[in-house]
Amino acid sequence: MAEEKNFENKIKKILKERGAWFLKTFSNGIQRAGVPDLLVCYKGQFIGIEVKAEKGVISPLQIRELNQIREAGGYGLVVRPSTLDNIIELLERIDKEVR
Repeated sequence: MAEEKNFENKIKKILKERGAWFLKTFSNGIQRAGVPDLLVCYKGQFIGIEVKAEKGVISPLQIRELNQIREAGGYGLVVRPSTLDNIIELLERIDKEVR
């Protein structure tokens, strides 16, 4: 769990440095289950990020939520330490599209 939290903080630092708005969600019994860990708005684009440790398992509810985000026109992705470049590449692609 500490590994995942440290990794999440790394992602939040990247988002903050780029000027993205983001909200950290919590699974506390009040919020709908499966909502991604980070809800992000970057240059008008909605991104849902599920943060996982390298061997973390994504639940069917999390998959459903990410798919619904994609179907609605946003970006829904799972990011692990080995795939951190995926979020950086997505932000760079959005940068190019918004120019």
